[in-house]
Amino acid sequence: MTTTVPWTPAALADLREYLDLMTTDGTVPGGVIAHGTFDTAPGYLASGVVAPEYGDARPGPDTVYDVASLTKVLATWPLVGTSLMDGFTLDTPIRELLVGIPEEAPGGQVTVSQILAHTSGLRADTRLDQYRHRAEPLAELICGEDLIAAPGAGHRYINRGFILLGLALAHYRCRRLDELAAELWQDLGMTSTTYGPVSRSTQVAPTEQRLPGGPRLWGIPHDDNAALLGGVAGHAGVFTTPADLAAFATHLLSSHATDGPLGRWLAHSMQPQAEIEPGLDRGLAWILADEGKVAYHHGFTGTSLYLAPTTGRYLAICTNAVYHHQDNRTHLTPLRALALKAIIDEP
Repeated sequence: MTTTVPWTPAALADLREYLDLMTTDGTVPGGVIAHGTFDTAPGYLASGVVAPEYGDARPGPDTVYDVASLTKVLATWPLVGTSLMDGFTLDTPIRELLVGIPEEAPGGQVTVSQILAHTSGLRADTRLDQYRHRAEPLAELICGEDLIAAPGAGHRYINRGFILLGLALAHYRCRRLDELAAELWQDLGMTSTTYGPVSRSTQVAPTEQRLPGGPRLWGIPHDDNAALLGGVAGHAGVFTTPADLAAFATHLLSSHATDGPLGRWLAHSMQPQAEIEPGLDRGLAWILADEGKVAYHHGFTGTSLYLAPTTGRYLAICTNAVYHHQDNRTHLTPLRALALKAIIDEP
């Protein structure tokens, strides 16, 4: 059984101070950091406002955020893990999990594990808009593109693979991806997590206003490619709350400590598959740090989730950092670095 290491007041104070600084200087309208261990109730650090147009409405545990690429670890990754019990295998070429993919299709040869590890060699640019007015199924179009590298040759972050995995899961399980994910989240007690669109309210954090005078993105995915797929995709499109991220992290860490199914899947996924840069590796979906003892993932909109199974601790960052402009998310780098340092350091 894992002995949990509680968060120190000093570490939490540093995180709060930096989040306050970011909201004060206008980097983000506001944000929430969920923190805890799997055997304690979550705590929350909140700062700023949900959005300026909402006046003084404050973000909190139940504020809904577009989490962008956290979709990969909130939906696609756990659904692959649960599907392994039903004959879904990591070494299966993706074409065998879909229908109508010719054997000679370049992308059809990549495996589930290569997609999860971002070593598939599929094209790095997502660009689903180029397929408008094409009659062929999306999976056939993606798999028909030439590879940019040999499968397994090296790490390159690729959304297309996770889009294919989402389509493969739906075909293999004979249910829509959003239905599969909703059932999973319900089982984990994540009652506010859903694929978009979501109803607009002051509880939903808006993102970018892409055209001056135009409507702000609010309750619909910030990711263009997820939006083209109706909001439901394997790489992006999920909306969730800090409270639900805490519930997700708590379940994964508790399951890891007790050798439960998703805990075993997490342990397997925290085995390095490819080097990203010195000190950072890619596992299956997750980025690995601290010699593989910490797993984390980011979302383009300004979200992050960190897990440390050896100490039982987690952190989740929720912001709408793309509110002013999508480049604003780069200003999150110091906060994310501080969060990673905090979850690595033991008191």
